[in-house]
Amino acid sequence: MLLSRGSVLGIDVGCSPTSRTSAVCRLDWDESTVSWTIQRFRAVEPERTETISRVAGSPLLSAAAFDGPLRRGLDLIGRYRAAERLLTRRFQPLIGKPGQSSAPVGRLLNAHANACAEAVLKVCNVGPTTHDVGIHDRAIVEAFPSAFLGMLIENPTALNARRGDRSDTFFCHLVETGGMEGLVKHLLPGRRLAMSLSAVTNHDDRAALVCGLTALCVAVGSYTAVGDAEDGWIVLPPLALHAPWARPVLDQNAVEERVGSVFHGKIAMAA
Repeated sequence: MLLSRGSVLGIDVGCSPTSRTSAVCRLDWDESTVSWTIQRFRAVEPERTETISRVAGSPLLSAAAFDGPLRRGLDLIGRYRAAERLLTRRFQPLIGKPGQSSAPVGRLLNAHANACAEAVLKVCNVGPTTHDVGIHDRAIVEAFPSAFLGMLIENPTALNARRGDRSDTFFCHLVETGGMEGLVKHLLPGRRLAMSLSAVTNHDDRAALVCGLTALCVAVGSYTAVGDAEDGWIVLPPLALHAPWARPVLDQNAVEERVGSVFHGKIAMAA
């Protein structure tokens, strides 16, 4: 049973110590509305932890999602993961692909994702893990905004998105066609958006908001996850919202990967 009100956190993980290319979003809901607060920060301390703490505040966070590689124990990964392979084969020409945790850029992003997760665990009130693909006793999960958005789009190749603007192109398309609002209303029925999705125009702000929506999927127990228990899971939208092309692709990749590499979650939350 869904909580009548609550909050989740989403963090777009950046690596720059000089530019504010990281962003944190707290998404809140009550009995009638959904709203959010977003701020950007540099990937340095104490700015990172202070910004996260300021935006998160003191409310209980049902989940927190991070746009960067995470595995159990927040250990460094350093290898090409099942989650990344599953979202690369057949997906790449349609919605792009995640970077590899074995590559130098992937290793750097993994380190900064760990730093963000550790900051959240230190200064935020994150609820316990109740979903089946947890990597920590607190409800922290990995997001990947471009794949999350892409799987909601009926014909992503028609948008001609490129690597540098893919997530922005997908975000704008879903805002214009009502797909983003439909996702929110699927996860939080009976609520209205208290703020305009079209007003979120910054790339990092958008990514943080999508991470917040990823956390919301886990909080309400309606999500898909790809990966494995050893090297972590990437959380995607619930199966009911996947575009018609997406499930066959995901199923075929899962057959080639291993049994149990795709999980469709459903949990119940106490009121």
